Amino acid sequence: MIKRKETKKIYVGKVPVGGDSFISIQSMTNTNTKDVKSTVSQIKKLEEAGCDIIRVAVNDLDDAAALREIKKEIKIPIISDIQFDYKLALAAAENESDAIRLNPGNIGESWKIKEVIEACKFYNIPIRVGVNSGSIKEEFLDKFKGVNASSICLSAMEEVEILEKNNFYDIAVSLKASSVNLTIESYRKFSEMSNYPLHLGVTEAGTPKKGIVKSAIGIGTLLSEGIGDTIRVSLTSDPLYEVIAGKDILKALDLRREGIDLISCPTCARTKVDLIEIVKNVEDRLYAMDKNLKVAIMGCAVNGPGEAKEADIGIACGNGNGLIFKKGEIVKKVPEEKLLSELLSEIEKIG
Repeated sequence: MIKRKETKKIYVGKVPVGGDSFISIQSMTNTNTKDVKSTVSQIKKLEEAGCDIIRVAVNDLDDAAALREIKKEIKIPIISDIQFDYKLALAAAENESDAIRLNPGNIGESWKIKEVIEACKFYNIPIRVGVNSGSIKEEFLDKFKGVNASSICLSAMEEVEILEKNNFYDIAVSLKASSVNLTIESYRKFSEMSNYPLHLGVTEAGTPKKGIVKSAIGIGTLLSEGIGDTIRVSLTSDPLYEVIAGKDILKALDLRREGIDLISCPTCARTKVDLIEIVKNVEDRLYAMDKNLKVAIMGCAVNGPGEAKEADIGIACGNGNGLIFKKGEIVKKVPEEKLLSELLSEIEKIG
């Protein structure tokens, strides 16, 4: 059982982040935000996949104005990603953004920062600040001799302190690096320095092939230590894969159990069926199924039910046939060609 560090609870729309809240999954659209139709279409797909919070880039006032229209069509809250221009932060807040992502130190004079903070107070929306390994202030690079956990954490803490000096405390923090080890070290260090909720991620993780591995190690290690309140798996790909990977990381740690959790054996010489194809077909069919079940696909009847006895339901393949089992107990034997259909039929019967 993972004991999570208790952090301050904030709300992004109706989604709680921190405290005793569930660990939420985030992603970011790659559509042009002002293209409302395309942006809504992408967000809806992410909602269906299990995304809890969506972030969109606000690059100009037209993007900010589009937020109000986008929110009419979606169910999950929006974080507006702002770079440098305080007027965009103000416009995003006015157009019903549920949170703002910006570093106050990047938007210039103190009066501009104060205007943004006052707008967030007025609309009751939080601010996420964050530092990645490529955005550390020069003075911290000099002081701590380069990019490391100290320079990252102190840069992030400076942003937090700007908000605190203006009596603003609805804050979340991210500290990302493309290096998995540096990411882990930075979050560990900041977790000891602060009780603000932490947004976990490995930045610039790359394509799904490598990025999911890096993210699973980085995010998974921290979550297993009780660190982290919301996550994003950053991939150079369709953001749908970010959400799927995020769900899988949480499932692997038993931190969330929503949807089908599919387990399967790696195959060996005892496997007499095309298990790889069977698993692929099962995964495709079960992906969108709204049931909280653990389903096992095992390659042989020798170890199948025993090794997967904690699964709610599964199949153990034989030579030309297979066994369907529930909680390790065999319930029926069926021909190989009917394994998939019979398995799906049995899953549908489970409430």
